[in-house]
Amino acid sequence: MQFKNPEILYFLALLIIPILVHLFQLQKFVKTPFTNVAFLQKLVRETRKSSRLKKWLILCVRMLLFTAILFAFSQPYFSNKHVNKNQHTFIYLDNSLSTNSIGDKGNLLQISAQEIIENASKKDTYSLQTNDRLYKDITYSTLKKELLKVKNVSTKLDLMSIFLKIKSIQKNKTNTLYKNILISDFQTNYKKKFTNVTPSFSAIKLQSGQKNNVSIDSVFIDSTNKNNFIVNVVVKNQGEAKKNIPIAIFNSDILISKQSYSIKKNDTKIISFTIQNQSNFSGKIETTFNDTFTFDNTFYFNLNSTNKINILSIGNEADFLRKIYAKDEFNFTQSSLQNINYNSIQKQQLIILYELEKISDILSKSIIDYCNKGGNLVIIPNIKSEIKSYNIFLAKIAGSKINSKVSDTLKITNINFNHPLFKNVFSKKVLNFQYPTTQSHYPISSKKSSKIVSFENNSSFISQIKDANSRIYLFSSALNKNNSNFLNSPLIVPVFYNFGKLSFKHSKLYYYLGDKNYLDIEISLEKDEVLNISNSKSSFIPEQQTFQNKVNITTKEQPNNAGFYYIQRKKDTLQILAYNTPKEESILNFMNLNSLKEKNRNIHISTSIANVFKDLNEKNEVHWLWKWFLALAIVSLLLEILILKFYKP
Repeated sequence: MQFKNPEILYFLALLIIPILVHLFQLQKFVKTPFTNVAFLQKLVRETRKSSRLKKWLILCVRMLLFTAILFAFSQPYFSNKHVNKNQHTFIYLDNSLSTNSIGDKGNLLQISAQEIIENASKKDTYSLQTNDRLYKDITYSTLKKELLKVKNVSTKLDLMSIFLKIKSIQKNKTNTLYKNILISDFQTNYKKKFTNVTPSFSAIKLQSGQKNNVSIDSVFIDSTNKNNFIVNVVVKNQGEAKKNIPIAIFNSDILISKQSYSIKKNDTKIISFTIQNQSNFSGKIETTFNDTFTFDNTFYFNLNSTNKINILSIGNEADFLRKIYAKDEFNFTQSSLQNINYNSIQKQQLIILYELEKISDILSKSIIDYCNKGGNLVIIPNIKSEIKSYNIFLAKIAGSKINSKVSDTLKITNINFNHPLFKNVFSKKVLNFQYPTTQSHYPISSKKSSKIVSFENNSSFISQIKDANSRIYLFSSALNKNNSNFLNSPLIVPVFYNFGKLSFKHSKLYYYLGDKNYLDIEISLEKDEVLNISNSKSSFIPEQQTFQNKVNITTKEQPNNAGFYYIQRKKDTLQILAYNTPKEESILNFMNLNSLKEKNRNIHISTSIANVFKDLNEKNEVHWLWKWFLALAIVSLLLEILILKFYKP
């Protein structure tokens, strides 16, 4: 038994007062002498005894009355919940695309929302977390309102983010009991997110009624000749073998070609379409099949006519650069220091200072201005570099310097495989290959640099200088054959090729919703002018950074739906982008929560939403007892009245 007002029970100590009054009362029986009272002795003895009994009964009844009243005012109750504490329930409702499927009762997301509404207590407060919104500290009525509006979204909230939300909500709150409920299909990409320090929660797994799914995994393009190109569609099957599934390709909404295909059990297949060359092609692939998910039966891609990347090399001749920067992707120019066209510097996306002995003042000013406006730079020293001129330049542009040349043969052994330069270059980390060497190098001193490639002594060979506006790469060694065999290394092509590709991010064939996507638009904007992205259903202003000749655009939170989107300057369309739903949402592999519970004791598995809330409500149900004590007080009062009226000693 618990008490809402336990402090009132302290007044029970005052019950000693009527007891003391009773024991030490001054009233005594008075003896009256008679001449002959022998026949009255027995009657007097009996009257005195009966009077004492009456007084004890009245004392007990009154003490019972006062005790019952005190207990009634203290408000006793039976419950697993402390009545003085508030109940707060955190609910994570997975509204990702994978929950837009049909279960035993209907649409998984809609049924889940309805069951929460039907079973949640109207007295508690709630926090509702979906993949796109957090509704914090809301009442039941607000919870109901938002659940009725919840829809599937393309974004997927990371599980660690959910746990952080739980922690932040519970932080600095006192006198509150918490309950955490996670409702999801629990795809396998969640598995590694659970640990022994995971907050306690109840898990309800949503299950689709179908176990088969055909999805368009990806698209890639092959060029056959000047007249045609081939669109290769990768189709993935999860489930039994299927036959005669139709698939079609559209240019926007215009049907271009249609065919059918068969696919084996749990297999992938490539389906090819030959398309006549066009300047811009907004491709849409559709396959028709009644399966678990419908959102992955459509895939969007776009072929934009893109300009080549402008690259200028200043300094010594380097034949390998002409081979790497081929004419089909790059506009590559080589110039000696004496023949530089300074007017062309601002038009470049990448400038390479290749083994200059000295960086002149006029070149230094031009390059600094170029980098401040968003240009990208690669610096390769000469074996006979004038350190002073280099350091004056480096101090201004990167807050760095090079030290005196060290003549020592060193192997280039350490590669930062996580750097964008080496993204998708190696299928696995290479730990044993013929390391290139250098005969001498200039040690780099910089507080703003990060190592990309390093020597065996951990000093830097290639560093990237952190700069808000541009990418600056600095080599510590000359690359000519007299000083290094790096030009013969397998690293030379990916390093310099990605220098070029990363200097200007052309739009990709397609993007995925929810990913952090980057692209550059070659355009000069006026002051306070911005680009927007839109289609027929939505419009938004993306995160963007404006430079003299380009605009960097970043998208992540938006757009929210798959389809074609248009980058616009006022009413002019600059480029078309294609967005698709994340491939992970199509996975039919789901976690076994029972096996998860074996390693995580703070996870409670439930079969339904109704059961979770039923258990929660039963545990929190309060059985008040004050009415019974009030009734006892009334009964005590009636007993006293009856004793006083009818009991005659």
